Amino acid sequence: MTGSMTGYSDRINHAFAFAAKHHDQQVRKGTRLPYLTHPANVAVILTRYGCPDDVVVAGILHDVVEDCVREGMTREMLEERIGRKFGNGVLETVLAVTQRKLDDDGIEMSWDDRKEDYLARLSLASEPARWVCAADKVHNANSILSDLRRTAFPETVWGRFSAGREGTVRWYRRVVDRLREIGFTAPIVDELEQAAFGLEQG
Repeated sequence: MTGSMTGYSDRINHAFAFAAKHHDQQVRKGTRLPYLTHPANVAVILTRYGCPDDVVVAGILHDVVEDCVREGMTREMLEERIGRKFGNGVLETVLAVTQRKLDDDGIEMSWDDRKEDYLARLSLASEPARWVCAADKVHNANSILSDLRRTAFPETVWGRFSAGREGTVRWYRRVVDRLREIGFTAPIVDELEQAAFGLEQG
């Protein structure tokens, strides 16, 4: 994917300011790093691959929207909060790769069901949404790998995740496999594959 303009723009700056306000006081799981380091890295990854502004903005906002969905915001509320500021296209991109808490009947899903639902919806997701998915997982997987390399106690890293080592490793492998199954062959999938392989070996 190659955009007409990547890197700094007013929209990207606005998205960072919006995400910074939303993620204020949040830290990355098991670390002291400000949460904003994650969407910032997702933006860098998407920019590195030449993605256009809309995709980069969606990458910056992906966890803002997921938090809003988790808090029970309706579609109308999301359109008011995100769509009006950044466009409904950005909102659609992010919603396509947002883990849902409730199914179509409004019933709360288990951890396993949420993951299955996410993988199933990837087949319906737009190409920009798949880029956001891949960049999100590339950064998360590589962050885990970096933390594993820095510690003599890998169990402290794996202990951050409710699925433990086995479930977490399997999740990244399943995302790679799913992206390939649905025909998303962008080079970022190779980068994610390498990160998933590193976790399997770690």
